[in-house]
Amino acid sequence: MKTGTKIGLMLGMVALGLASLCAADSALVLQTDFGTKDGAVAAMHGVAYGVSAKLSVHDLSHENTPYNIWEAAYRLKQTAPFWPAGTVFVSVIDPGVGTERKSIVLRTKSGHYFVGPDNGTFTLVAEDLGIAEVREIDEQANRRPGSEKSYTFHGRDVYAYVGARLAAGVIKDAGVGPLRPPKIVTLAYEKPRRDGNALVGNIPALDYQYGNVWTNLDETLFQGLKPKTGDRFRIAISRGTEVVYRGEVPYVNTFGDVPDGAPLLYLNSLMNVSFALNMGDFAKKNAISYGAEWSVRLEKVSP
Repeated sequence: MKTGTKIGLMLGMVALGLASLCAADSALVLQTDFGTKDGAVAAMHGVAYGVSAKLSVHDLSHENTPYNIWEAAYRLKQTAPFWPAGTVFVSVIDPGVGTERKSIVLRTKSGHYFVGPDNGTFTLVAEDLGIAEVREIDEQANRRPGSEKSYTFHGRDVYAYVGARLAAGVIKDAGVGPLRPPKIVTLAYEKPRRDGNALVGNIPALDYQYGNVWTNLDETLFQGLKPKTGDRFRIAISRGTEVVYRGEVPYVNTFGDVPDGAPLLYLNSLMNVSFALNMGDFAKKNAISYGAEWSVRLEKVSP
């Protein structure tokens, strides 16, 4: 074989390889409250791979608190920004399955896709990543073949199927269904803000394994109080109008900066204000939980 022919073949193979890479399926990420004790999650994986054996399917969490839409919303906020544009998230915490609630695909300005019921699950990613487009799923065109008589497993029959078709490139945006106004159902909660010399915000989640209490007060807002390591802060945590906890805690860099069992204020891995007990469970000790109805007020104690 002539040298020129060999080079031409090699270049052709490289081009085919690059084309194959460019045509690779996007990642599909699944979140549910189904648990993993039965076959529900595996069935969703099977539906996805039935659409394309090349799909890269991942699990965000399937141990979400049953019916807890807020928790699902926060897990998406916590996770989605770390995935590349084009990633398709299927989120199924759906207490209204089979009712008149709508099924949608939200495409954010960041290029991520979110598939699921329009019940508030996408509140936080829509705020953080921006709404580019909302489409209502056409369930006649986008339903797992043979599932027409099933009314209680949209996670398998509609959402996993649609998500896989999007991730595999079988359908594009227009193939999902009709465009809707760029609005979704949202959950009400305390937005982070400054109130005089205090900060007010929400308790969106707990660090379950350790009982640390996370807030939505970010580093930028916190720095407005001009904190220094060792400064003490007065906190009040409420559920609705009931104050559940009041106390003073020091601002430190890490847990070991205070004695075992002592409370502290620190910035968590998302750079948000959080509260903890060193070698203890702050949430359990103080009967604190999380969700849209939980709020926090924080102010620096005068020197």
